[in-house]
Amino acid sequence: MSTTDRRATAIIPSLVEEALAAPSMHNAQPWKFVHRSGTRLLSLYGDPDRALPVGDPEHRGLHIGCGAALLNLRVAAAHRGWTTGFALLPDSRDPWRLADITLEESGTADPRLTDLHPAVGLRHTSRAPFSDERIPPEILDGLGAAALLEGARLTVPGVWHADAVLDLVHDAELFESASDAMRAEIITWTRTGKAGEGPATEGVPSYAFGPRQYDTTAPVRDFDVPHSSRDRAAAAFEERPQIALLGTEADTPADWLRAGQGMERVLLQATLDGLATSLISQPLEWPELRHLTRDPNSRTGFVQMVFRFGYGPAGPATPRRPVTDVLDVT
Repeated sequence: MSTTDRRATAIIPSLVEEALAAPSMHNAQPWKFVHRSGTRLLSLYGDPDRALPVGDPEHRGLHIGCGAALLNLRVAAAHRGWTTGFALLPDSRDPWRLADITLEESGTADPRLTDLHPAVGLRHTSRAPFSDERIPPEILDGLGAAALLEGARLTVPGVWHADAVLDLVHDAELFESASDAMRAEIITWTRTGKAGEGPATEGVPSYAFGPRQYDTTAPVRDFDVPHSSRDRAAAAFEERPQIALLGTEADTPADWLRAGQGMERVLLQATLDGLATSLISQPLEWPELRHLTRDPNSRTGFVQMVFRFGYGPAGPATPRRPVTDVLDVT
């Protein structure tokens, strides 16, 4: 075993720990990592036991979350002076093997990745109201450039398209309220302190629900499905939410992984720019609504995620599973 291989094995747990800060649908954390001791190879797997069969039947959201974890791992490695080569879906016989990452100790890590490192631990989803202050165009341009670095495209919709997307969010909320299966799945991944809920290291805790809305203008998902959280305040949200759409030309599992990396790069850059952020997936979870989110005049073929940006309080940190639960060293 070479000295470089030993050093790679030594730092991999810390890299995985930072990868775990990535967002995932309902904070299901649908990832596993496998490392063969004495090598510089780390494999990222999707975890089918953490799939969401109702809200994410094709596992598109699972791939996006795992792509976000991959981007975080690349940032963490660059921060430590390592470069990362990676191959998406390297084994056609195993669709759950989503990426192979190889560490190279070159000392010339990509500064565009290292610059993002301070945001890895600061980025949290905010379901609080944002102010009505408009985001400067140059910041939005920078977020668009961040998405392009990962092969995705960020589109800031015009007024008519933004209104149409917000209408689709409200349509999705109606679909969700009428679906017992969807409501049950969301409840499965929420944590309110009641007996019989899942582990506290996963899911969305009640302290991260955010306030109830006085109105329905903001596209913030209400995880308090049975409305049973005590002492949950109500608040007025911004009148005109500022949203952006992340898309890809195609819609394959590899595109979903690229979208996840683009999503996380945008979120980290937005955090460094002083923005609060949240993710909007509700209309993308219904096939009959998802295709309507796309601007027909856009070059983006498929919308993979919708962002809500603004100036407001950062969201609280939500729990993560320990590294020992997600990393196997053989």
